[in-house]
Amino acid sequence: MLIDSHCHLDFPELSADEAGVLARAKGAGVGGMLSIGTRLDQFDRVRAIAERHGNVWCSVGVHPHEAKEEGQRSPARLIEAAQHAKVIGIGETGLDFYYDHSPREEQAESFRAHIAAARETGLPLIVHTRNADAETGSILEEEYRKGPFPGLIHCFSSGADLARRALSLGMYISISGIVTFKAADDLRAIVRDIPLERILVETDAPYLAPVPKRGKTNEPAFIAHTAAKVAELKRIDVSELEAATTANFFRLFTKAEQSECG
Repeated sequence: MLIDSHCHLDFPELSADEAGVLARAKGAGVGGMLSIGTRLDQFDRVRAIAERHGNVWCSVGVHPHEAKEEGQRSPARLIEAAQHAKVIGIGETGLDFYYDHSPREEQAESFRAHIAAARETGLPLIVHTRNADAETGSILEEEYRKGPFPGLIHCFSSGADLARRALSLGMYISISGIVTFKAADDLRAIVRDIPLERILVETDAPYLAPVPKRGKTNEPAFIAHTAAKVAELKRIDVSELEAATTANFFRLFTKAEQSECG
């Protein structure tokens, strides 16, 4: 069984065929999915999908792209939303200095509020980072000194130093279809060195479809291709990779019930 640890089932590319997406995922051996919140004003839609399906969970958060409009200065709203039984993570949050859709100071402020929510609730922090390795690592370390919190770097495409810094804080690293891309040799080298007990897999659907599905709308069923590549890099059987990443998911996302998978 595989778990898609990060997808966006509420995005129109997937929500238009919700039943089909979930059926294809089940057929591909995907037992559960974590659908990620990116805006608070759209969170009800994210939560509703999770409520309709036993093997779908959700997170609550504000993507760094949205920090200008919805950035959180306090963890209060996140903590309140996290009381719902289906909310098992905080985020996605973090820093994106590639697009800079929101001012960097507002991204950082919101990031810290999400960390406070993760610390308060005990739910894992889901971190997005792009072109901000040093700053992301520094904020995580500064905040961790104030009090520990669980978390992961999602859709990892950063350098080896951020991987090292995150792992040293006890965080997990989630690998997406990027690992199958032709130009991703640096990422593949890092994945080889990440301890198996700290790896998760994800689609980030509807984005980043893996080889051989490049150019198509990504969906949870396609996670099998990413898992196969990670298993190849780790020189283990796919079944061992599936078992490890599923165990890792439930070890990190302790609020999720494995009995709900199907």
